[in-house]
Amino acid sequence: MDEILRQIAIMFPGIEKYFSAGFIVFARLLGFIRFAPILNRREVNTTVKLSLALLLTFMLTPLLNPPSPPSGVSPMLLMLLNFAVGAIIGYIAQLIILAIEAGGDMINTQMGLSSAMVMDPTTNSQTSILSRMITLLAICIFIQLGGLYWLFNALIRSFEIFPIYAVHIPLEKIINLDYLVKTTSNVLYVGLQIASPVLLATLGQDIILGVISKTAPQVNVFQLSFLFKPVFGAAIMIWILPMLIGVISDFFLSFAGIY
Repeated sequence: MDEILRQIAIMFPGIEKYFSAGFIVFARLLGFIRFAPILNRREVNTTVKLSLALLLTFMLTPLLNPPSPPSGVSPMLLMLLNFAVGAIIGYIAQLIILAIEAGGDMINTQMGLSSAMVMDPTTNSQTSILSRMITLLAICIFIQLGGLYWLFNALIRSFEIFPIYAVHIPLEKIINLDYLVKTTSNVLYVGLQIASPVLLATLGQDIILGVISKTAPQVNVFQLSFLFKPVFGAAIMIWILPMLIGVISDFFLSFAGIY
């Protein structure tokens, strides 16, 4: 076996260099796929994720033209640092999807559907039906606008900012604090922007039902609200759906430059 490995090293002089670099690239890809939107969903089989990471490793490692591994640096430390860098890039992109999900939660609560919860396998938590529907719609729009290209472009650029054998993560280059503040603040802003038509419509309905309860106390307004809110909210959702797609598309395009 040692002789076979020796002959392979003679035939391919750079195989050791590419082999060690491939492990580190694979670690960064695993962190990226674990947290990046679309790729992190449980609907995508684990075998598919690992196969994709392995395929991308074979494609990217020769393109990076890695140097020889440095001496005195733990390979485990390099793999952990690269996994962390990939996870940071994926999670920052995931924040954009979370803003859309917040709008769905607001609509779901205002329509009185808070008790209708389903299990989200991606986050292992309970989520509302409308939130899940709007999130899936946002993911489809994200793919249609070229979101996957933006994600992989950011991943490739990360190798220029943080080389595979670096031991110091330049957070000021990977994480822009102004962008991070803008993204987190947009969770509430974009959520209200998406949910505002339903919020205003249900507010008007509450005012009308309040007037009815004062003018005709014998009418059970409390039970009527359970009947009208979901139906009225669903009608508003169908009406604003084309505008909703435009709002989500503009929101995604406003962040296209960060990749």
